[in-house]
Parts: sequence; C-alpha cells; structure tokens
Amino acid sequence: MSKKKLGIARLNKFGKRFEIIVDVEKAWMLKNGENIPIDEIMEGDFIYYDSRKGLKASKMELKKLFGTDNAFEIGKRIILEGDLQLTSEQRKRMIENKKRQIIEFLSRNSIDPRTGLPHPPKRIELALEEARVSIDPFKPVEAQLNDIIKALRPILPLKMGKSIAYIKIPPEYIGKAYGLLTKMGKVLRSNYLSDGTWSLELEIPVGMQEALINQVNNLTHGKGEVKISESR
Repeated sequence: MSKKKLGIARLNKFGKRFEIIVDVEKAWMLKNGENIPIDEIMEGDFIYYDSRKGLKASKMELKKLFGTDNAFEIGKRIILEGDLQLTSEQRKRMIENKKRQIIEFLSRNSIDPRTGLPHPPKRIELALEEARVSIDPFKPVEAQLNDIIKALRPILPLKMGKSIAYIKIPPEYIGKAYGLLTKMGKVLRSNYLSDGTWSLELEIPVGMQEALINQVNNLTHGKGEVKISESR
C-alpha cells in the first residue's frame, strides 16, 4: 500500500485563515466531485488557524462563523471552497509518481503502429521529457491521457487499443459526471432520454474500461449504467 501524502487545505474566510491536514490526493478527488468520506481525508478532527504552529481554532468562533463546530463539516467546506497547499518536494514526488503511472499505462495499452509492437517504458519516458509534457499530480491518469497522447504523437507514434462504452447517467448526477466523463475519451454520441437520463457513447483506450466503470459507479452511487463493446 502506498504511503499517504499529507498536505494542508486552507480557506481564507471571514477575515481569518482556517486550515486542516489532509490526504492531498483524496482531498483533490473530493474537490473534483468524487464521493470520498471526509473522515478518510482529514488527519484528526481539528481545525487550525495555523497547522504548522499547532494553533487550533476556537470552537466558539467556528460555531459563530460556520454555524457549526463539527470539524468534519467545516473541513469539507475548507476543501471544497479553499486551496490545497503542497511543499515543492511533495509536489515533485507526486508528479514523479503520476509520471510512472502514465508510462506504465501507455506501455500496456499502446503500440507503435509501424511495427504493431508495444513501446518500451524507457522510450515513452524519453518522449515525455522531449515533449515537455505537463503532468498534473492530482488528476487521474485517464483524465490526462488525451492531452498527453496529442503531445507525444509528433515524437512517438502511438496507437491505442479502443473500446466503446455505452453509458447512462441519471439526471441528478449529470452535473458531476459531465466534465469528468467527457475528458476520459472521445464522445461519439450524446443525448438525453425522456426521463432526463444522459445517454453517452464514449470511445476510450481499452485499458481504461475498469477505471471508467469505477468512475461511473462512484459518481452515481451505483445507479449509472456502463456497457463495454468488444475492443477494436
């Protein structure tokens, strides 16, 4: 199991600064619409004025300003409305970890169209460096793939195995799902059914099938539908 990466979520509000210590990756997932329990994100049930100095916020003031002194409720607001703070070393490590995940994904799911063979990981790594690809340490690999592949193709010919996903999202979850799903692949068809359900046909890399199914299940609490066609 990978070691969690702790950082600070900070909100400047009411003329004051409020901070919590968080698992930064899970905090970012929550900010981007995923259903992550707040007690899995926060380190303890503490709200600070200054977490590095250990200066805890007054419960009386929290109640007055936020309408509650429940640390988890306030912590969720801090994450959603505020900013995530990382040290430069933390950010560097996270980018490197995400880069490794991207290289692994591409080496498993792409081929050189000239030879029909997979690209070795080292070749992909060198191409990423030559293309000066910008990697977001927080975004899932699948949400960055389209831009990364576009940047790599002038340097490294890539062909991804493709699948077609047929997706249905209930009306109450469309707002959260739209931005995330349309970034995961190429939209082939999109329309709304008579009951407001969003029906989507999405072309995705073959290696993203499981990630897509998990994403839809998380976003819709299991109420969405995903059917995958045979790879092509």
